[in-house]
Amino acid sequence: MLIYEYPLTERIRALLRLEDLFARMAHYLGAPDTHDHHAALTVLFEILEVARPDLKSELLQELERQRQVLTAFRDNPNISSEALDAALDEISQALNLLHALSGKLGQHLRDNEWLIAIKNRSQIPGGLSEFDIPSYHLWLNQPTAQRQRDLQTWLEPFLPLRDGLSIVLHLLRDSGTPEAYTASRGSYQRTLAGVNAQMLRIRIHDPMITPETSANKYALNLRFMETDFHQRPRQVERDVRFDLTFCAI
Repeated sequence: MLIYEYPLTERIRALLRLEDLFARMAHYLGAPDTHDHHAALTVLFEILEVARPDLKSELLQELERQRQVLTAFRDNPNISSEALDAALDEISQALNLLHALSGKLGQHLRDNEWLIAIKNRSQIPGGLSEFDIPSYHLWLNQPTAQRQRDLQTWLEPFLPLRDGLSIVLHLLRDSGTPEAYTASRGSYQRTLAGVNAQMLRIRIHDPMITPETSANKYALNLRFMETDFHQRPRQVERDVRFDLTFCAI
């Protein structure tokens, strides 16, 4: 059963996008084919665009806050001391790596004129043909191990960000408890006054129904759509059972 996540803040929106990009990067980087490494490089450029400069400081603040919250549970007999120590150690390592980052996120890529030329050309459909940038064609025909080393080198400064956001999103996803609801004739609305949430998680019992979500700090509006991959989705005209989780840390 699929779970659909919807961010309620711009910070969580950026973290979710980066999580997806890092997962795709790992997939393409681990593959041997030239086309995979071309895709890996384009994903790297997307990471550069999404990883705004202030994201590092926001992650540092959130991880430090979570470390303080978890430390307060140290004397709680209902909490496993081994699990707590492991979580605190993971957070401390992520904090140390983020603190060790110098300069602006992604500056190492912006300073590489060759990569920036490729990035600019990649925004043109078919703009990376061998007659456009012969040097890129040459790179793509280097041995697989060489291309992987280059990609890993360019990715390396982003890895503390990846590890930090992974911890934050893991804590966020575990913070809420699913509750069962029914959308009358495929529609559900509610006010969010007094609800503290940074992300919604929606689990639908019918696998071929998807949610269209509109939400802000005041209200939530869900429309459940019948999915047909050959035409535009249409709102369901029957009652839909779903689970909704409000996540906040």
